[in-house]
Formats: sequence, C-alpha cells, structure tokens
Amino acid sequence: MKKMVAAALAACMALGLVACGGAQGDAKVTTAAAADGAAAAAAGDAEKKTGSEMTWKMATDASKDYPTTKALIKFADEVYEKSNGRIAVDVYESSILGDEVSYMEQLQAGTVDVAKLSLGTLSGLYEDTQVFLLPFLFKNNTEMWKVLEGEVGTMVKDGLNDYSIQGIGFTDNGSRCFYTTTEVDSLEDFKGLPIRVQNNQLMNSMVSCLGGNPVNVSANEVYSALQTGVCKGGENNPNIILSDSLYEVAPYVLLDNHTTVMDVICMNLDLWNSLSDEDKQIVNDAMAEATKYDREIWDDSVEESIQKLKDGGATIVEPDDATLDTFRAAMDPVYAEYTEKYGEYMNAINAALGK
Repeated sequence: MKKMVAAALAACMALGLVACGGAQGDAKVTTAAAADGAAAAAAGDAEKKTGSEMTWKMATDASKDYPTTKALIKFADEVYEKSNGRIAVDVYESSILGDEVSYMEQLQAGTVDVAKLSLGTLSGLYEDTQVFLLPFLFKNNTEMWKVLEGEVGTMVKDGLNDYSIQGIGFTDNGSRCFYTTTEVDSLEDFKGLPIRVQNNQLMNSMVSCLGGNPVNVSANEVYSALQTGVCKGGENNPNIILSDSLYEVAPYVLLDNHTTVMDVICMNLDLWNSLSDEDKQIVNDAMAEATKYDREIWDDSVEESIQKLKDGGATIVEPDDATLDTFRAAMDPVYAEYTEKYGEYMNAINAALGK
C-alpha cells in the first residue's frame, strides 16, 4: 500500500516537480547522446566487476564530471573494495534511467537499487524535508553538516521508510544564489522582477517576500526564458549557473547563498532490510568515505566555478551583512508559516545549532 501511495504521489509530482533541483541543483536533462555515453560507462563498470554476488543499479541525473557523481562513483568503489568484490554498484549518471521523478519511482518499486534524490523532488514525496529549503536556514554548509550528522540526519533517513526507501547518506548540493539580467543588490532591486524558481510553494513564497514575481518554467527552458524576458533572473548554485551557461543571458550573480541544501542518497527499503548486518556496515562505511570525498571537492568546485564566471564576463555581487539582514527579515512570513508546519524538524535543527 505504501508503494502504491508513494507512486501516486510521485506521478502527481511529475507535472509540477519534474524540473525541480536535480543532482546538479536543477540542471538540464542531458541529451540522448550523453545518456548513451553514460550507459556505456556503466556497462564498462559492470564488465570489470563480473563475478560479484550482487550488482546494484544506482541512478543520478548529474553528469560524470559533477562533484556529486564523483562522490557516488567513490561510494561504488568503496562498496566493491570493502565487500571483497561481492557487491558491485553500477552508477548510471546523466539521467540515463530517466529524470529524478522517474527513477525515484523505480527506486520505490525496486528496479533501481540506489539513487541520489534532491530536495526539490524528495519533498514532493516526504513533505517534511521541505524544511531544508527554508531560506537562510543555515549560514553555510558547515552548519548544514553539523545538523545532518546528528539526530536530524537520522530523522530524514528513517522517515523515508514510509515510502519504501531507506536513506543511507547525504552529499552537498551547494548554496543557491540569484542570477539576473540587471544588477540586484537590494530589496528594491527585486521589486517586480520575474524570477524563475523551482515549482515549489516555499520557493515561490521566498521570491514573493523579496518583492519579486516567481516564474515556474522547466530547467530546459530557463536559458530561452531569460532570452525572451519571460523571466529576468533565477537562482541556483554557481556550478549550474556556469555549466548551463545561464550567465551568458543573466550576467549578474548575487552571492547571497540564500539556501544551502543537500542531496539524499537513498536505497530501496526491501533491499536494505534484506542485507546482513555486515553488509549494512559496508554500505554505511562506504557512504561515509563518499561523503568525506564529496565535502573535500565541493567547495573547490564552487570556487573554480565562480572564477570561471568572472572570466566569462559575469559580474559577481557580494552583498554586505546589512543587505543580507534585510533579506532575512523579509523572510519572516515564510518562517511564520513553515516553522509551525514543520515544528518537529525545526526544533531538532535549532537544538543541533544551539539556538
């Protein structure tokens, strides 16, 4: 019954959340040619690992060079090594198994074994995780990791059990910032500005509270929407602003880091429950190594992307503390609504941060 309910929810999400934060923070779906390349790479890995007792299929929509995917490949290597070759994990990147909504349904059904899920997609299934999309919830990813490494992380991972999923860990998905066609560095500059956001009520509320007009278009249409004036800005992490060339049509990047989020690495619940304690420990240890690696490479990738944005002609705007305080104050109505709605999570997060 849980699977049927979850599948129905996921199907409803497909209309509104198909474009929401992928592994690459809402990156564009790759072309068929890229997907074919991903399939070939996964097949190559499978060939190298012939003879394993178990072979797990792992899905992500991120490209092979993206930090998150590198961490997933690290996870696969660690599982293979720690199990002495008994367990192989084939990583299917670049949306070869479909977009996130599609492979989340496959994960629930057990045709995909492990998957990376972003909050934009996951919160449509497990609504409480939407709390992590609250603007300025964390000052930086150090605070986020402090929270995830304690009780809150366990709440997220085990809370997915109702949807036939077991969370096994987290990877960084960066801090989101605004990119615009005209320079924005104050609340006044946001007034009336059409800003593209994920099709998510909380994100819509954030833009409205800043004075802008939220616009929901799919990830694949953002570039053209900026060209035609359907929107005059959007928000994402610097890696995506660079990789999707959004700075070419929206050359002002406001590094306000309004939302610092994670991806959740998930396993089919039936598979998890079927594992021996020894194999569960292998999965946990491998995930710990992958997360450590992810954290090492993520910040470097963001710094590199920001420099490339500058080199490509983008104007990087770094708001001062006073400006950020006005942004945070503008979020009071959002917090008034969602703090009550997700009270258990908010209390646990605040306790972890000593608030």
